[in-house]
Amino acid sequence: MKKLIFIMLTGLLATSVMAQETKTGWNFGALPAVTYSTDQGFQYGALVNLFDYGDGSIYPDYFHRIYIEASTFTKGSSILRVMYDSDYLIKGIRYAVDLSYMPDFAYDFYGFNGFGSVYNSDWTNDELSSPPYRSRLFYAMKRHLFRFKNDFIGNIGENNWHWNAGLSIQQFKPGVLDVDKFNKGKDPDDPKYLPDVPTLFEYYTGAGIISGEEADGGWITGIKGGISYDTRDQHACPMSGIWAETGIEVVPEFLGAESSFGKLYLTWRQYFTLKEDDLSFAYRLGYQQTLFGDVPFYYQGQIIVSELRGATSEGLGGSKNLRGILRNRVVGNGIAYANAELRWKMVRFRFINQNFYLGTNYFVDAGIVTDPVDIDRNAFQSFLNDIETGESIDDFLTGKKDAPHVAAGLGLKIAMNENFIISADIGKALKEQDGNMEFYIGLNYLF
Repeated sequence: MKKLIFIMLTGLLATSVMAQETKTGWNFGALPAVTYSTDQGFQYGALVNLFDYGDGSIYPDYFHRIYIEASTFTKGSSILRVMYDSDYLIKGIRYAVDLSYMPDFAYDFYGFNGFGSVYNSDWTNDELSSPPYRSRLFYAMKRHLFRFKNDFIGNIGENNWHWNAGLSIQQFKPGVLDVDKFNKGKDPDDPKYLPDVPTLFEYYTGAGIISGEEADGGWITGIKGGISYDTRDQHACPMSGIWAETGIEVVPEFLGAESSFGKLYLTWRQYFTLKEDDLSFAYRLGYQQTLFGDVPFYYQGQIIVSELRGATSEGLGGSKNLRGILRNRVVGNGIAYANAELRWKMVRFRFINQNFYLGTNYFVDAGIVTDPVDIDRNAFQSFLNDIETGESIDDFLTGKKDAPHVAAGLGLKIAMNENFIISADIGKALKEQDGNMEFYIGLNYLF
């Protein structure tokens, strides 16, 4: 914990030194992107966050924000991202644009349908002999993502109702794990030297569960529309209000997708003040359902929202939705999830003419597959018979309906000027099939 606090305070001090006036004009925050996630490993690089508070009349809200990040992770992924959002660029419309390229050489893949797929931790434990050990990246694949995303939110009358619209163009490039990349420079006798064995992704492609066409990836052009209701008192860490949204995203085949499909999304967030300025309770309920068409496997894990709040919005499982659950553990045609969080802003202080607070959060996260992806068990078993490994389909699929995936944990927050928030969360899965302990350092509250 001392090391965690040191890392967070070091980043905070770097930001403070470079910051300008807090309540008016442009506020400039630059940080070395030194974070950690159990999902992706240590992150190193740099990020810049710029807030324009104008004359300060709407502080702690802002007129314009620009976010730039270039970073890489020790487990093989990178983030190259530029994002801009504002309520004032287009009169009466909130606009957010995101341009990102995110190569990931160890993207988590645990199959589909939550507990309908078996997770065997012994297969990835390189401290064990082989068998049962296979590869510490048995549940990994390559996945590169290019994204150009535009979100628009406008008012409906003069109340708290809004319309939402969006256009996103994304290219997904999945592939087999590049073992040579991870073994480069390592001695074959090194315990961390990866064995060249088939991964779960290769089992799914070999059995035809993931078709050859989908395995090569493709373009997804999504058109989104919906409505939202927003009475939050502040965006970064609301103390009161409701933020609810629902809509439909349609991906037409004639715009380059492998097939046409549509998804419904629904999210309800509510915030309660328990002690003015200092203590609040927040919860989020989410639901997503495929309405029609065949969704490519590489898009099933996308969590659709009216406005992207981080580098990614996918899962379920991982730092963006189910903290403590393995990343992408809960994937299906339909999913539901919930987060409950107590937030305490413990200490407030000023430093370098800036406003700071130190806070903690205590949470419970849960999710479930409500509509499973169809899997041909006979095809899977036939593939296992053909490769003659002696494995049974029961080693990979349970054939059972999903049950709730639950994790609990706590976090630490250090915030500058209410909007620039360095965050650390640690979550513990309550069931072994969901992993063990997961740890994340990043930016912002979860929702």
